[in-house]
Amino acid sequence: MIIVNDLKPGSSFEYDGNLYTVLNIDHNKTAMRQMIIKVKVKNLRSGVINEISFTGGDKVELAHIERKEMQYLYDDGVSLVFMDNSTYEQIEINKDRLKWEMQFMKPNENVTISMYDNEILGVILPDKVVLQIVECEQAVKGDTATSAQKNAVLETGLEIRVPLFIQNGEMVVISTADGKYSGRA
Repeated sequence: MIIVNDLKPGSSFEYDGNLYTVLNIDHNKTAMRQMIIKVKVKNLRSGVINEISFTGGDKVELAHIERKEMQYLYDDGVSLVFMDNSTYEQIEINKDRLKWEMQFMKPNENVTISMYDNEILGVILPDKVVLQIVECEQAVKGDTATSAQKNAVLETGLEIRVPLFIQNGEMVVISTADGKYSGRA
């Protein structure tokens, strides 16, 4: 058990049967009242972000999230198959749980899987990934009055906006937080 006053961004805890990670924490102490602690959390099972209010001194169960390096093998149509690099054990995660993450993963690449008591929570993406452009529009001469952009499709199927000078076949850096172009690789 841990006192909620000691929670920090990035720490994980169990509360009311749900598993949360702390995104932000706000302590509010007034003169005649007990401290109110508002914790902005992300539910690790559903991905929903909400806010929970505690009073100072409340306790929650600390959760130890295990991170395991695994190789993304393939998409079997219903789920994505991953293999443990040390034991060669394979696990499957339903595609519905990884809709956002699928846009940034290529087969045979290593990813980090988060687990809690042998329950698979999901895939932890790096901040940025390098992907190849497989299709993009041609730049039109005279479109450079402002920082003009054009549509492009990446090898994973993700559609993004890129600057006019980017061509088919180029490798680009993509931010996994918002899915936007970050630069050339």
